Amino acid sequence: MATPSERRTIAQIAANTRWAAEPDRTAATAAARRNSPASIEYWAKKIDPDEILPYQERIKRAENAKAAYYAKAMLKARQAKAAKRPL
Repeated sequence: MATPSERRTIAQIAANTRWAAEPDRTAATAAARRNSPASIEYWAKKIDPDEILPYQERIKRAENAKAAYYAKAMLKARQAKAAKRPL
C-alpha cells in the first residue's frame, strides 16, 4: 500500500499527464465552471429550471440568489470565527 506521500506523487503525475495531453483547457473545464455556484447559469437553473421566466427576470433573480448565497456563507464564516474567539 502506498504511503500518503506516494499517493500524492501518484496523483500529481496523473494530473500533470492529463493536462499535458489536453489541447483545450478551457473546453475541458467548461462544464465544471457552468455548474459552479460562481456561475450565473448555475443560479438561473436553480431558480427557474423550466425557463418559464423571461430571460432578464431569470438573470435578475439568479443574481439575487447568488448574492444571498455568498452573504449567507460570509455570515456563517463570521459566526464560526466569533465562536472560536476567547471571551
